[in-house]
Amino acid sequence: MKQVLSLFDLSKKVNYKNEILSGLTVALALVPEAIAFALIAGLSPLTGLYAAFTIGLITSVFGGRPGMISGATGAVAVVIVSLAKSHGVEYIFATVVLAGIIQMTAGFLKLGKFIRLVPHPVMFGFVNGLAIVIFMAQMSSFKVEDASGVLTWMQGSQLYIMLALVLLTMLIIWGLPKLTKVVPASLTAILVVTAIVLGLGLETKTVGDISSIQGGFPPFHIPNVPFNLETLSIIFPYALIVAGVGLIESLLTLNLIDEITETRGRSNKEAIAQGMANFVTGLFSGMGGCAMIGQSLINISSGARARLSGIVASVMLLVFIMFGAEYIEQMPMAALTGLMIMVAIGTFEWASFKVIGKMPTHDIIVGILVAAITVLLHNLALAVLIGVIISALVFAWENAKRIRARKYVDEEGVKHYEIFGPLFFGSVQAFSEKFDVIGDPEKVIIDFKESRVNDMSGIEALNKITERYLKAGKEIHLRHLSPDCRKLLANAEKIIDVNIIEDPTYKIATEL
Repeated sequence: MKQVLSLFDLSKKVNYKNEILSGLTVALALVPEAIAFALIAGLSPLTGLYAAFTIGLITSVFGGRPGMISGATGAVAVVIVSLAKSHGVEYIFATVVLAGIIQMTAGFLKLGKFIRLVPHPVMFGFVNGLAIVIFMAQMSSFKVEDASGVLTWMQGSQLYIMLALVLLTMLIIWGLPKLTKVVPASLTAILVVTAIVLGLGLETKTVGDISSIQGGFPPFHIPNVPFNLETLSIIFPYALIVAGVGLIESLLTLNLIDEITETRGRSNKEAIAQGMANFVTGLFSGMGGCAMIGQSLINISSGARARLSGIVASVMLLVFIMFGAEYIEQMPMAALTGLMIMVAIGTFEWASFKVIGKMPTHDIIVGILVAAITVLLHNLALAVLIGVIISALVFAWENAKRIRARKYVDEEGVKHYEIFGPLFFGSVQAFSEKFDVIGDPEKVIIDFKESRVNDMSGIEALNKITERYLKAGKEIHLRHLSPDCRKLLANAEKIIDVNIIEDPTYKIATEL
C-alpha cells in the first residue's frame, strides 16, 4: 500500500492544512483553464472539466510525482482541434483512449528515463517559453465581446476595474507570505477579490461569462466510432502526437518540480499514470490532457508536497460542477488572471539573463529557440525535440574535434598510434586522416586504451584502415579494443591483437 499511495505512508509527514487549502486553490484555478482549453479544441466546456477531474484524480493517486497537478491542457487541445472539426467529438474520445494505451506502453517499457537526455538550456527555454505563453493567455481576460460577437479590448471604467482587481490579487499573493504563511496567499487573494466584487456589486468579467460549468458526474461512454482499421488509421497519428506531447510536458514538469522541491519523482510511474488517466478520461467523456505546469506551481508554492492536494483539487472540481456551479460562476476572472500572471512571473527563469555571456553561445541560442517555438507555435513537444536535436548535433561536433593521436616509433621500429577521444560517426574522417599508410613502417599498432568505439561508423572506419594497411602489405594490430567491438570486426579478426585482461567491458546504464 505504501508503494502505491504514499498519501498513507506514515513515514512521511503530511501537512493536511496546506494540502487541503492548496487543493482548493488549484480547483478554483482549474475551472477557467479547463473551459478555455475545451473551447480551443472546439468541444463542450464539460469535456475539459471532466478531463481535469478524471486525469487529476488518477495521476494524483498513482502518479510518480506527488504534488504535481494534471488535467486538460492547451498542448493537447491544439493537437486535437483539427480532428474535432473533421470527425467530431466521438473520434476525440477514441483518440484519447488510444493515446493512454501508448503512454502506458511507454511507461512499462521504461522509456520515461530518456527525459533525462533533455539538456539544461532546453529546460530553460521550455520554462521561459511556457511562462510567456501563460502570461499571454491571460490577455484574453481583458477582452469582451461587442454587439457583433467580436472580441475587443476593454475600455473605460471596465478596464480600470479589471486592472485594479488584477493588481490587488497580485499584491496579496506577493505580500501576504511576508506577513504570514498560515493560509495560502493564492486562495486568500481569490476570496478577498471575490468578496470585494460581490460586496460592492462591481461590474466585471466572471467565470460565468465564459461558460456555464453546471453538470453531473462524468458519464461512462464507449466512443461511438466504427472499430475497424479505417478508424485506427484516422486516430492513430493524433493519438501518437497526443501521447508524445503529454509525456514530454508531464515529464519536463516533473523534472521542474523535482528541482524546486529537491526531491526525485519516478518518470516511468508517471508515464503509466498519465496513460491510465487518459485511457479512463476517454471513456468518461473527457478531452484528454497531461501535467499542468501553472497549476502544479500554484500547488507547490502553496506548500503542498503530498498526493492529498491533487486529490482534493480533483474532488472539489467535481463538487463545483455538480453542486456549486452557480457560486463558482460568480468568481471574478480578475482574481484568476492575477493569480496566473504571478505564476508566469514565478515560472520564468530570470536567472537565465545572468548566464548570457557566461554560457556557450550555442546553449544560449538553443534556449532562445526553444522559448520562441513554444511561444509562437504553442507546440512544446516540437520545441523540446528541436532543442534536443540541436544540442545533440552540437555535442557531436564538439566531440568530433576532440579525437587525436599520439604517434611514436619504438626501439623495434614499430609505429604506435595512441588514440584519444571517442570514435563515432562525427569523428571518423578526422580519425582516418591521422594515419600515413604509405609512409608507416611494416608493423603498426593502434592503441585504444584512451578511446572508445561508439557506433557502427567507428567500426567501419576501423575496417577501412585495416584494409588499407593490408593492401599495402603491412601488419597492423589493434590493442585495448573492447570485446563488443572486436566481435563486430569480422573482416579484421585475423590481424587483431588484443590484451583481453586489459580490455574494458562497457555496460549500458539502466534505470534502477
